Amino acid sequence: MTTRDTLREKAEKLRVLHRAGRPLVLVNAWDAATARIAAKAGSAAIGTTSAGIAFASGYPDGQKISRDRMLEAVARICAAVSLPVTADVEGGYGDTPEDLRRTANGVLDAGAVGMNLEDGTDRPETLADLALQLEKIRAVREVARSRGVPIVLNARTDVYLDRVGPEARRLAETIRRTEAYRDAGADCIFVPGVTDSTTIGQLVRRLGCPVNILAVAGSPSIGELAKLGVARVSLGSGPMRAAVTSFERLATEALEKGTYSALEGIVSHAAMNELMG
Repeated sequence: MTTRDTLREKAEKLRVLHRAGRPLVLVNAWDAATARIAAKAGSAAIGTTSAGIAFASGYPDGQKISRDRMLEAVARICAAVSLPVTADVEGGYGDTPEDLRRTANGVLDAGAVGMNLEDGTDRPETLADLALQLEKIRAVREVARSRGVPIVLNARTDVYLDRVGPEARRLAETIRRTEAYRDAGADCIFVPGVTDSTTIGQLVRRLGCPVNILAVAGSPSIGELAKLGVARVSLGSGPMRAAVTSFERLATEALEKGTYSALEGIVSHAAMNELMG
């Protein structure tokens, strides 16, 4: 069982990895194998993808998977690597402080020392009430204090991702929400859906705390994001969807053409056995 001292050490290590201009890059994992592959590739920490875990478990994204099932997957990932793990727990699986305390305790029990908390909802172009989000953040901080483990809380706003409100007002609304999240105790601010350098730079300068950007096709490179002062870059569910795309191509080729060129150059069975051993 992971001790409090070990969790505290990992949490502190994860926190210092958030450096403006030298971003922590998370190629988000959805199971033990992908976590180990990311670690072998040189990742300094492991971030989970809630969407990837949900898809692999047979659920759509959007907090449709249960808290327990999500945390079971997180625990398997934590057990597979010695690196700090930060868990994507969507909206926290509930709307009361007690729900969030249960989720935050579950994150620590699973062996993770960081967590994502989003304000998106299942209602189009609607975000969670700001006051409610602040209550959730404070509940997580209460658990961190009571457990003696400084959970690294990555507070996410979906203003841009969900295209909430008029485009001209999205930056102001993002700043309004994220400043409140920061002041309530969030360690890092996550703004998925932003891909233009000007807006990213404005967010970094205005918030004055670690900022997390979601990398998608067409995003600035990691080097460019570093120059803008970004402290964390996540690939989200992109890696899982890339893997599914490869599988789809392989399946289509085998079933329609009867050939297997997609199997050329793949990781060997022996290498995977060694990795998982």
